[in-house]
Amino acid sequence: MTHGKTLILVVVALVSGFGAGFVLRPMIVPMHPVAATPGDALSTQYPVAPRSKQYFAAHLDKARQVLAACKDGAVGGDECANAERAVIEADGHDRFKRFMGN
Repeated sequence: MTHGKTLILVVVALVSGFGAGFVLRPMIVPMHPVAATPGDALSTQYPVAPRSKQYFAAHLDKARQVLAACKDGAVGGDECANAERAVIEADGHDRFKRFMGN
């Protein structure tokens, strides 16, 4: 008989715990995101990932612009490295084609 009482007690505790969780969740974690103020910068909320080497390989003119900005110090990080790799590979490919006579 004590086994049945224990089982009923566990089920009641679980049901009341889940019920309390559903009732208290809106108070613990708001359901709607907090509205951003006009002074908040979008880039601080959602950081922009650096463009990939494949992107710069397809857009060499932009890669060269980014490299110039990197030398000036306006741009930094992985975007500079990706642009530099794309430009180096494209220049190497062009040199190889000229060497082979194509």
